[in-house]
Amino acid sequence: MAIKRNATSVWEGSGKEGMGHLTTQSSVLNQTQYSWSTRFADGIGTNPEELVAAAHAGCFNMKLSFVLGGAGFTPEKLETKCTISLGDGAVTESHLELTATVPGISQEKFEECVADAEKNCPISKLLNCEIKVDATLA
Repeated sequence: MAIKRNATSVWEGSGKEGMGHLTTQSSVLNQTQYSWSTRFADGIGTNPEELVAAAHAGCFNMKLSFVLGGAGFTPEKLETKCTISLGDGAVTESHLELTATVPGISQEKFEECVADAEKNCPISKLLNCEIKVDATLA
């Protein structure tokens, strides 16, 4: 059975002068504002790339936690910053920067688990761009 989640976007006006809002099924986002200035400048609100970055960082961390668990390790902390690059009208890169505390794991096993999570988290599979991971084992 497939898990389904949804979000709704409402946009009013032109691309540059208009504005919109986003609401998620869970209502964590509840009419959260977005606009040209929140996407391409420093306006207050969110934007699609920021939301993709949050989704990729969160999905990657959860997948890595499962991969580590399957290898017999329990992470104390996985902290991942994701930067989404937008250029020429497309997402061109997702750059994950991970700092991990995983007791008892070797560097080699850690890198193997990170590579598995990078390739197999559902958001990585969704993205049609280069995915880079810089991983540090603390």
